[in-house]
Amino acid sequence: MGCLAAGACLAKAGKKVLLLERHYTPGGYTHIFKRRGYEWDVGIHYIGEVHRENGVLKKMFDYVSDGQLQWADMGEVYDRIVIGEKTYDFPKGVNNFKNTLKKYFPKEAHAIDAYLDLVFTVSKASRSYFAEKAMPVLIQKLFGKKMRKSYLRYATQSTLSVLQTLTSNKELIKVLTGQYGDYGLPPSQSSFAMHVSVVKHYLQGGYFPVGGSAQIVGTIAPVIAAAGGSILTNAEVSKICIENGKATGVALTDGKIFTGDTIISGAGVMNTYKKLLPKNVINRHSLNEVIKNVTPSVAHVSLYIGLNGSPKELQLPKANYWIYPDDLDHDGCVARFEKDIEQPFPVVYISFPSAKDPSWEQRYPDKSTIDIITAMPYAVFQNWQGTSWKKRGEDYEQLKEKIAQRLLAELYQKEPQLQGKVDYYELSSPITTQHFMNYDKGELYGIDHNPERYKQRFLQPRTPIKNLYLTGQDIVTCGVAGALFAGFITASTLLGTNIVKDLMQTKKVATVNGDQRD
Repeated sequence: MGCLAAGACLAKAGKKVLLLERHYTPGGYTHIFKRRGYEWDVGIHYIGEVHRENGVLKKMFDYVSDGQLQWADMGEVYDRIVIGEKTYDFPKGVNNFKNTLKKYFPKEAHAIDAYLDLVFTVSKASRSYFAEKAMPVLIQKLFGKKMRKSYLRYATQSTLSVLQTLTSNKELIKVLTGQYGDYGLPPSQSSFAMHVSVVKHYLQGGYFPVGGSAQIVGTIAPVIAAAGGSILTNAEVSKICIENGKATGVALTDGKIFTGDTIISGAGVMNTYKKLLPKNVINRHSLNEVIKNVTPSVAHVSLYIGLNGSPKELQLPKANYWIYPDDLDHDGCVARFEKDIEQPFPVVYISFPSAKDPSWEQRYPDKSTIDIITAMPYAVFQNWQGTSWKKRGEDYEQLKEKIAQRLLAELYQKEPQLQGKVDYYELSSPITTQHFMNYDKGELYGIDHNPERYKQRFLQPRTPIKNLYLTGQDIVTCGVAGALFAGFITASTLLGTNIVKDLMQTKKVATVNGDQRD
């Protein structure tokens, strides 16, 4: 998404762009795959803040897709937090969200008000923090510290430590952090700034691309092509070519070399700084030392399910489930599972993409799909590192089947009418992610979003190597929206203009459910 966005922005500025994708299909985590008459989105489960025509994210998506990317509203409730036998709905709209929480926790009204006020305060502070990443070096030196200060006050604290200043109610904290799977770290480990990014992102509801996530690359590719650019698949970059201290091009694994005035890597800082640069360049700029300050994010398994029957016939909800054990807090559940995967899953996320997409039934009549995701330590599958896809052996398949059955049991507990309706299912493991996304530990979100991450000055588009730039979720935050922002920041750095500011033109304030927030 970062490369697609940067490429489209540069194409709009008249630049001829070439995107190189190692996979057989473009799009990164926005790509789809098909099996036996079904289609699954591997990384898009819902997007927030695309509801307003004048909203920042909507304008950004419209800009890179020439307004061709359309979104479907998931309805009044976008997430359901399930803790044991209790279910807590997250409804769209600031006041709706606030009032619903107060019904669940009537004695915590003050804490809930203070929490939402803080969410907007921190979100507002993020603007200058991320804008600074695109500023000229001189401006960064003069004003960077001041631009980062307010945001870092919260970004360098854990989510749990901040929430504990607002309430001592452990159940409320567990509910408020019920979306932590969207960034992969439980409350004591995650940066409060990352938590805020996710919460704020979805407060006005969840949305899904009409036609599935394939429409993202499908609508952006023509924008790049219109300026003479193109996207190549099965084009794995083996190294970035450096001459006289400057990036001059890239070499592919098949020996082809492409040269260019500017090289942008969206492969992640770990891959870029550890694998794609010559050793002498890595050593000269101490890049191995730099990346020791960040860690890989969580690995996961994902169960892709195909069912007989339409979403309506099967009574599939649009809202997502976040399912948790009720005997421990989030951190305790994660620690227990990391020691023994036979213990209850620390989190189970269930998404119903076929119910979210209004075009689904026309494209796939009498069929439905479901995605189920849970965290999974990479070490559990490490023995199969280096084996070939689809040829990893019987032990590997048996382990996957055991996990798949446990996840299906979670689904049937929430939606019992689906028993007997499953036609096909397939589990991806951290090794699968490693194979397709080229992340060393099968990580889902690039680098961890812990407090230490936000202190790192190297997580910006500029690199120490002239003409080499970075983009993607490591530069801003994880997820499609974070990577989209990163693409705009990288392009803005290169073009010397604030593209987002130019898009917005004038600041507008929307009134949503009687609560004004810009």
